[in-house]
Amino acid sequence: MFDFSEIHEECGVFGIRMPEETDVAQLAYAGLTALQHRGQEAAGIAVNRDRTIRCRKDLGLVKDVFDQRTMEELGTGTMAIGHDRYSTSGSSVTRQNAQPMLIKHIKGQLAIVHNGNLVNSMQLRKRLELDGCIFHSTSDTEVIAYIITRARIHCGSIEMALNHAMDSIEGAYSLIIMSPAKLIACRDPQGFRPLCYGIRDDGGIVFASESCALDAVGAKFVRDLLPGEIIIADKDGLRTDRTHCPKDPSTIHHCIFEYIYFSRPDSVVDGISVHKYRTGAGRALAKEHPVDADLVIGVPDSGLDAAVGYSHESGIPFALGLIKNKYIGRTFIAPTQKERANLVNLKLNAIRPVIEGKRVILIDDSIVRGTTSARIISVVRAAGAKEVHMRISAPPFLNPCYYGVDIDSRDHLIACHHSVDEIADIIGADSLGYLSIDAARSLASDVSSGGMCCACFDGRYSTQIPEDYSKNSLE
Repeated sequence: MFDFSEIHEECGVFGIRMPEETDVAQLAYAGLTALQHRGQEAAGIAVNRDRTIRCRKDLGLVKDVFDQRTMEELGTGTMAIGHDRYSTSGSSVTRQNAQPMLIKHIKGQLAIVHNGNLVNSMQLRKRLELDGCIFHSTSDTEVIAYIITRARIHCGSIEMALNHAMDSIEGAYSLIIMSPAKLIACRDPQGFRPLCYGIRDDGGIVFASESCALDAVGAKFVRDLLPGEIIIADKDGLRTDRTHCPKDPSTIHHCIFEYIYFSRPDSVVDGISVHKYRTGAGRALAKEHPVDADLVIGVPDSGLDAAVGYSHESGIPFALGLIKNKYIGRTFIAPTQKERANLVNLKLNAIRPVIEGKRVILIDDSIVRGTTSARIISVVRAAGAKEVHMRISAPPFLNPCYYGVDIDSRDHLIACHHSVDEIADIIGADSLGYLSIDAARSLASDVSSGGMCCACFDGRYSTQIPEDYSKNSLE
């Protein structure tokens, strides 16, 4: 069962190569902790020591999967990769789908972590199964790993095999691959998912989904990987392969929801400050949907920056009106529908002295089915709010996403079936306003390369769409 009442994170990937043997597992732990917001279902780390790769992964948060004994078992090494998982293809509740995935083949070992979602994974998997491949998971990451290792048999290097694999895989993928001798990062030619790298003062090379993870391990941000770029880190330093980098920038489509929701506010993704984008979205909301009120509050965490922006633009005071219980994980699964319905009461609580008797503007990042918004509004009203005006720092969801966001059916999207006024009535708001798609795009106009993928809002997909697709279509 899957709850479509709210948006969930992408995966987080991390990799590090050090010039000498050191405690790379601990550095990977720190990097994954910084990326924990991107995935909270499973975590894993693989360490390379003396060209032998050891891997530990399991369901749960980073702090739950790795204790002192586990870290000691991983030991020291010169390279490590790690992964925070949120499933976008394949079941979320099986350890087999946790990453890194470790593959042993005739030319050695390969460990891989992946953020994104392939649109042709079903076709590729069927082709591989007909050729005799046996799959141990339902994740499209295993499909990528098989294609790379099959190419490696006939290629002179792992980076050549990856280059060959990129000819056949399609969709969103940011990959970090560790072989016995190399650490390799690559990004799909359209740049859907983020990936950057940095350098430590001691010469260590770090790849990560977001720049906040570089900060966590003392690495200085260098740049984002270009869409389609492969970067190889080995004993000779850094090399880059731009064979798959598009010559036409109009074919590049970064995911706009990285700025609206997925990424941490202190990250810079493809040249844009996430915090700056969100406060700008709040300012734009105040211009597009003004309302007379007493205070502005944000739904923690991703609604807070937009609430600050709305307050600055409107002149209406910002207040911390909702408190989030950070110890209730987003992957919490309640056994009954009644308990799932009451989960918001565990996650959020209102500060009554702040809200009571006030006309409140409530800022959130999105509405999917409307159930979560309705519960949050009921919490605010129960705290004594006279009026609740909902403002959303994103346009309405009108289409499924095939590139990693867990919306796979228009059936679950409230905006596909109701007008804005009807949605306001359903969720119990006195008024409702969404950020316009023009404003959402213009706020990302300074992106370092290409443009934005807004398909979940406007239906303009930049790849071929599979005819029969669902979130767990590989099962």
